[in-house]
Amino acid sequence: MRLPIAPEGRVFVAAPLVLAILVLATTGAAGGVFAWTGWALLAGAGFCVFFFRDPERRPPDEATALLAPADGRVTEAGPANEGEPGTQRVSIFLSILDVHVNRAPAAGEVRAVRYREGAFRAAFRKDAAERNERNELEMTTGRGTIRIRQIAGVVARRIVCRVRAGDRLARGERFGLIRFGSRTDLLLPAGVSLAVRPGDRVRGGLTVIGRWE
Repeated sequence: MRLPIAPEGRVFVAAPLVLAILVLATTGAAGGVFAWTGWALLAGAGFCVFFFRDPERRPPDEATALLAPADGRVTEAGPANEGEPGTQRVSIFLSILDVHVNRAPAAGEVRAVRYREGAFRAAFRKDAAERNERNELEMTTGRGTIRIRQIAGVVARRIVCRVRAGDRLARGERFGLIRFGSRTDLLLPAGVSLAVRPGDRVRGGLTVIGRWE
C-alpha cells in the first residue's frame, strides 16, 4: 500500500516524530518545558504530514485537455512575453496549505530539464520567474510542445524534479514538488484555448487549464 506522503517529505516527518517520542518518553507528558518541546516536535511532524500529503487522483479522460500541473490559485493567465510568438503563461501560486506535488499536464516525452540558480523572492511576484531559482521541463505531446516551470519562493528552498530528458510521463503523473511554498508556471503555445483566469483555484492533475484547438 502506497503511503499518501511524498517520498521527499518522509524525513521531515520522521525526524521530529522520533525526537518527540524520545523527549516525551524521557520527561513524561507533564514534564514541564521539556514536555512542551516534545509536543511542539509532535505538532511539527503533524504539519509535515499535512504539507507533504500526496493524494491519489484520476485525471479526466479528455483528449484535447491540458491539466493543471499543481494545486493553488491562478495569478496570471494570458500572453507571455517570452519564447515563441503567441506563447501563453498560466501561473499558479501554491500557498503553504496546498498540495505541493507537481503533475504532468498531458502525456508526452520530456525533451529537456533545465535548472537555474537564482534568488528567493515571493513566488507570487511577476518577476519571480526571471529572478528566482527555477527548474523547467520541456515536454513534447501528441499535439505540441509545452513547458512546465517550477519556481522557488521565499520559504521554498528546494526544488525536487524526479525526471530527466528522455523520460515519458502519463497525463497527471507526478514528476516532482517544491518544498514549503512555491509557484508553478505552465507555458503553452498559441494553439491552446485557456480555460482559467486569475483568481481561479485549480487542482493538479484534475483541473482543465486549457484545450488544444
